[in-house]
Amino acid sequence: MKIRNYRFSSAFTIQNERKAARTQNKQNGDEGKMRYENVFFINGTAYAGKSTMVKQLAQKYHGIACEENYHDALLPQLDPSQFPCLSYTRDLRDWRNFIRRTPDEYEAWVRGVSKECETLELQILDSLSAGGRAVFVDTNISIETLKEISDYDHVLIMLADPNLSVNRFFDRPDKEKQFLYQLLLEEEQPERAMANFRQCLQRVNSPEIYESFLSSGFRVMVRDESRSIEDTLALVEQEFGLRN
Repeated sequence: MKIRNYRFSSAFTIQNERKAARTQNKQNGDEGKMRYENVFFINGTAYAGKSTMVKQLAQKYHGIACEENYHDALLPQLDPSQFPCLSYTRDLRDWRNFIRRTPDEYEAWVRGVSKECETLELQILDSLSAGGRAVFVDTNISIETLKEISDYDHVLIMLADPNLSVNRFFDRPDKEKQFLYQLLLEEEQPERAMANFRQCLQRVNSPEIYESFLSSGFRVMVRDESRSIEDTLALVEQEFGLRN
């Protein structure tokens, strides 16, 4: 696990880490297993800046940006029997059922969505990567799968305090979030409904999930409110070996 102190990191340190990682891969027999040589993955928690970095990188390097939920392009054609979790919201008739789910039900749905998203992402990336351009991905692909299809130099974990995902969920102007917010306010007991929904959010943004990313074996960048987008971009570029 590498948690960078970005104020004091250097290109020399990064190069040494890459060399050590490649040596370890050779020892483990993992060298040469790359499925996507030109794909750079960013995984992690919400509010860490993943999609922002994907967009910035693609723009700067004339690559392809696969931002949050890019797999939605395939949503209309999904078979509910094969993708029950992704098609759940597509086919939902009454969204009040969505906000009334228990934390257990919500967590199970989110886990199912992640697994189904991984299947779609791999299909999309097989096609996109064949074009030869750099592809930058805000991904749902699991750590386990990333270790099988990529390497240390092509994966970055970006994290934010789990409480941000709960406390700021309705702060964003996303029409979907504001729609859910209004539904919660229209419930017979809005305070109770809101409390239940926050418990759902807490379940899928738990400290345990945060820790699992920290111990993933990939490099980690933690959100720093004092750091600008430009500063963060420069650090991400260093981690991906895109700049010296």
